[in-house]
Amino acid sequence: MTYAARIFSFRAKDWTVSLTTVEGRERLELSIGNYQRGMLAGTNPQSATVVKRKEGSYSIQICVEHDLPEPQNTAKVMGVDLGRKDIAHTSEGDNWHGQPLNQVRDHYFWLRAILQQKASQGRRSSRRRCRELLQRLSGQERRLQTWVNPCISKAIVSRAKATDSTIAWADLTGIRERVNSQPRNKTERRRSNSWAFYQLRQFVYYKALRAGVKVVVGRRLQRSVSISEA
Repeated sequence: MTYAARIFSFRAKDWTVSLTTVEGRERLELSIGNYQRGMLAGTNPQSATVVKRKEGSYSIQICVEHDLPEPQNTAKVMGVDLGRKDIAHTSEGDNWHGQPLNQVRDHYFWLRAILQQKASQGRRSSRRRCRELLQRLSGQERRLQTWVNPCISKAIVSRAKATDSTIAWADLTGIRERVNSQPRNKTERRRSNSWAFYQLRQFVYYKALRAGVKVVVGRRLQRSVSISEA
């Protein structure tokens, strides 16, 4: 449910929000960390969204507006090369190896395959147990990826800010189609299709906006982008 200013208010002195419900006005205390407190401090949010999760718990997403700094004008460019063996490699020498993440992905893939086979062929009790395990595994790989990519994007933007550089990388639109058109076995095709470059780029974009770092994308850089294991 989306709340506007008329039925929603935020109070910073005790970190509470006031919401209008069908049973009247309710004031609720926020359970948030220091990062969220820093984002809300000194602001007057005018809207929020209340979300009910599958397990029955509730969360509130408060919309906060901040003025963005002007992108820095600089002639220095920091190139970022994306790949599967190395998730990201910058022209400044920073490198994030992708082997640990690939090992985790392979582990989850084979574990899911084994559990799915047992769930379809085992006894009733074992099928139920396998389905429960599959449900627990659901989303773990995705959550790992959404933990790794923010760490990498933060380091890239911080490096560009410290060196007064513009971030530049190639346009990877259609990279999966180009790679899959090459002769590849089933395992390599699965690994290629599990790349999360788009998510990483989105994290870099919004962090760069907040830091005042310019990001450019061009097809001229595409030849330098690793589209294979090397």
